[in-house]
Amino acid sequence: MDEKKNKEKNEICSRTLKTGSRTYFFDARETRAGDYYLTITESKKNFNENGEITYKKHKIYLYKEDFSKFKNILNDMIKFIIDEKGKEVISERHQKDFKNNSSYNHGYKVSQKKS
Repeated sequence: MDEKKNKEKNEICSRTLKTGSRTYFFDARETRAGDYYLTITESKKNFNENGEITYKKHKIYLYKEDFSKFKNILNDMIKFIIDEKGKEVISERHQKDFKNNSSYNHGYKVSQKKS
């Protein structure tokens, strides 16, 4: 019970983004010292072999001293993706023959996937 109270106590503000089988939680939390930080949690709905629903979660902790750099890199990466592929969603699931032939990288480091 104390753990639940502590969790509720350090949550200051929360926002949720639901997108298909994924849900993103953005939570402003309070440190023991009284400062705030951000947690971003991705929760993905899965089904186990018994057909029961399970959730796989990934969490990022982001502290104020990193906000500016994180925001700059996030904005750069979003711009890169939109510039390279546009806003339309391309789904490999629906286009099995899709291949990325682009080598133009706007000065970004582009990693090639190994097959």
